[in-house]
Amino acid sequence: MSLNLSDYQEHLERLDPRVKDTLEASFHEAARVMSPGALKNYIEGARALSELGRGAELVLAYVQQMPLVCKEVGDEVIADVVSGVMKLASMVSGAVIERLFDSLPTAARRLGDGELLRQYLGLIHQLSAKAPRGLRPMLDHLDPLFDKLTLGGLRRWALWGAQAHARDFETLAKYFALETADSLAVLQQERRGTLFVDTQRKLNFYLRALWGRDFYLRPTSGDFETREGYKPYIEHGVIFVPDAYDDFGPVSGKELYRATAAHAAAHLAYTIRPLSAEQLTPVQMFLIGLFEDARVEALAIREFPGLKQLWAPLFEAALGSDRNADPMVPWLERLAHALLDERIGADDPIVAELRESFHAALAKDPADNRLSWDLGVTLSNRIKDRWGLPSLRVLESFGVPYRDDNRFLWTFGETEWAEADHIAASQRQVRRKVSLMEMIDEIDCELAGDDAQEIWTLETPFYLDQEGCTINELEGKEPVSDPYHYPEWDYQVQLHRPNWATVLERRQAKDDPALVERVLLEYKPVASRLKHIIDALQPQGVIRQRRREDGDEIDLNAAIRAMIDIRMGEMPDPRINIRTIRKTRDLAVLLLLDLSESTNETLPGSDRPIIQLAREACTLLAWAIDGIGDPFAIHGFASDGRHDVQYYRFKDFDQPFDDQAKSRIAGMKGGLSTRMGAAMRHAAHHLRHRPQQRKLLLLVSDGEPADIDERDPQYLRLDTKKAVEELASSGIMTYCLTLDPDADAYVSRIFGPNRYTVVDHVQRLPERLPMLFAGLTA
Repeated sequence: MSLNLSDYQEHLERLDPRVKDTLEASFHEAARVMSPGALKNYIEGARALSELGRGAELVLAYVQQMPLVCKEVGDEVIADVVSGVMKLASMVSGAVIERLFDSLPTAARRLGDGELLRQYLGLIHQLSAKAPRGLRPMLDHLDPLFDKLTLGGLRRWALWGAQAHARDFETLAKYFALETADSLAVLQQERRGTLFVDTQRKLNFYLRALWGRDFYLRPTSGDFETREGYKPYIEHGVIFVPDAYDDFGPVSGKELYRATAAHAAAHLAYTIRPLSAEQLTPVQMFLIGLFEDARVEALAIREFPGLKQLWAPLFEAALGSDRNADPMVPWLERLAHALLDERIGADDPIVAELRESFHAALAKDPADNRLSWDLGVTLSNRIKDRWGLPSLRVLESFGVPYRDDNRFLWTFGETEWAEADHIAASQRQVRRKVSLMEMIDEIDCELAGDDAQEIWTLETPFYLDQEGCTINELEGKEPVSDPYHYPEWDYQVQLHRPNWATVLERRQAKDDPALVERVLLEYKPVASRLKHIIDALQPQGVIRQRRREDGDEIDLNAAIRAMIDIRMGEMPDPRINIRTIRKTRDLAVLLLLDLSESTNETLPGSDRPIIQLAREACTLLAWAIDGIGDPFAIHGFASDGRHDVQYYRFKDFDQPFDDQAKSRIAGMKGGLSTRMGAAMRHAAHHLRHRPQQRKLLLLVSDGEPADIDERDPQYLRLDTKKAVEELASSGIMTYCLTLDPDADAYVSRIFGPNRYTVVDHVQRLPERLPMLFAGLTA
C-alpha cells in the first residue's frame, strides 16, 4: 500500500499552518523510516499535540525529531512517545516538552533500543513529579550525560539529586546542570567502563566477518531494581547484551563485549533444534547448558581457532577473582574451562573423565545437541550422589560473565521455538530494474509512494506516443536522496546540537545547454584574457633546470667544460648540476552557490538578476578550470528551515563539463533561505572523498546566513563560523565571494581575514570569480 500526505487531509486541516508546512517538508523523510501504520500514528500524534494548546513550537519539534528517533529505535515507539508526553503535559511547561523532543534523537541514538527508550520516558515522568525544576537543565546536558552513563546510571544519578536537593530548588537546578561538586562526584561513581552504543557497530562487523551473516544486537539496562540486564540472553533470534561492561580483571570491557557477542552468535550458528525442558529441574537445565556452551564454542573454535584466546582469559580472570562463593561454583568454572582448554583439569579425575566423554560424543556427532542433555543429566546425578545438589541461587554466582543465560536452548511443551533466521532487519526500500513485460504483468501500483517496499524501474525509457514523453517525465517524482544529518553549533550553550539540520540532495530542472554556450560567446573578451592565465596555470610536469650549484644529477656537458677550464688554469664554473622540479597541480575545487530567494533580485548597478550573473560566473569558472585540468564540482543550496536544507549538484568532480552539466547549470533557479553551515558541511562531505592534497571550497553568496526558523541573527552566523573552523581542521580551505554591500559587518568574523572578497560592482561577478580562483590557486 502506498500512502501520500494527501491521505491525511482530514488531520492536516486541523493543524497550525506552520506545523502543516513543516509536516509536509518532513513527510518524505518520515515515509522512509516509518510503516504506513506508524505514519498514521505520527500524523495523529501531531494533531493530538496541537490540541494541547501549548504552542506550535512543541509540535514543530515533534514533527522534526520523530523521524530521527524512529530511524534509531524503530517506529513502534511513536505511540509511547505521544502518550508519555500527554502525561507530562499537566506537570511541566511546553518549553520543557519541546526540549524533550529536541533531545530525544540523542537519547535514541545512545540507548539504541525501543524498550530502553520507553524506560527513559518513564524516568522523565518520574522526575517530573520529584524534581520538575531539574528536567530542563538535565535535557540540556543529555549528550555528555549519555556519553558517560548507562540508562541505569542516569536513573541513579538523577534520583540521588532529586532526593538530596528536594527542598533547595537553586541547588537542584545546578545539580542537574552538572555545576555542583556532588553532581560530578555521583556522575563519576556511576560511570561505567565501556558502553554498548560505542562498540555496537564494531561488534556487528566482527560477527559478520566471522560467520558471513548479520546478527542483531540489542542493549539491556542493568538496573538496580532488577538483576535482569546484567546477564546476556538470546530471545527471538536477537542477542541482548548489557548496555555497559566494566573491565573484568585484566580483560577490557571491549574484549568482554567481543567474547559475549561471539559466544551468543555461536549458539545461533550451531544450534539446529531446541532441547526439551520437560521433567528437568532448574539445576539440571543449568548443567546441561554448561555442556551446550562448550559444544558451540568447540564448533566455533574449529572454524576460527583464535576464539579460544578470546574466551580463555575470562575463565582465568574468574578463577583468580577474590569472592565468597560455594565451593561447587569454582569447581564448575574449572570444569567449563577444561571443556574449552584440554590443558586444564588434568589433576581432577572427575573433570578429566567428563572432558573425555564430552570430546568423544562431540567427535561422533558434533551437530547433535542431545549430547549436552545426556552429559548434563549424568553430571547432575554424580553431583547429587557425591556432594548433594546446590541450589539455583548458588549456581547463579557462576562467575564467567560472557556466557548468556541459555533461555534460547529450551522449549516448553507447546511453545514454538523461534529460529534466528525468522528475525529480519528493518525493511529497507529495494530498487530493481525489470523488463517491460514483467512491469506490465506483475506491478501492483504504477506510482509507488516514498514508503513502498520495492520500486521497479524499466531498463529502457517507456515512451508514451500520445504525450510525446516518457511515463516518468509525465507522472514520475523528482528523486530525492536519503537524508544527511549534520550538527549545528549553539553559541549560547557552547555545544553542538547533534543531528540538528537535515540536508536533502535534490535536482533542479534542466534547460537548454545553448544558454551556457551563449555566455562563453558573450564574454569572449574576458575569456581571451583568461586564456593567458590558464596557460600559465596548466601543470608543466617535470622541469629540468640546468646550471645549478646543487641538484639531483650532474650535467655532463657542464662538467666537461669545468674540467677543461681547470686544465687550462682558469676558474671553473661551479654550476654543473641539474635540478629536477615536478610542477603538478594537486587540487580539488568545489564551487558552492547560494541559491536563496534573494538571488532572483536585481541589485543596483546591474541590469540582470543575481541568479543570472551567478550562472554566467560559474560558466566562465568551469570553462577556465576545465582548461587547466583540475577536478572541480559545481553545487548549490537553499533551505526551508533546518529540516529541509536543499542541496543541488549541477556538476560533480568525475563528470565532464559536457552538455548534461551545461543543461543543469542553465536550469539553475533561486528560492527559499540560506542555511549556510549545513550546506558547507555537506559540501565538505563530498570534498573529503577526493584524493587531492589541496581542497578548496569557493562559496558565492549574496547575503548573510538566515533561515525561516531562526530569529537570532547571531545563531547561524556563528554556526557558519564553526563550520569554517571544522573544514579547516580537516584540510579544506574556505573562501567566500559575497555580493552583499553590507557584508563587512559580518563576513570577516565568519571567514577570517583574507578569506573573503566583497564584490562592489555586481555586474563584474562573472569576471571576478575566475580571476579570484586563479589568484587563490596559482
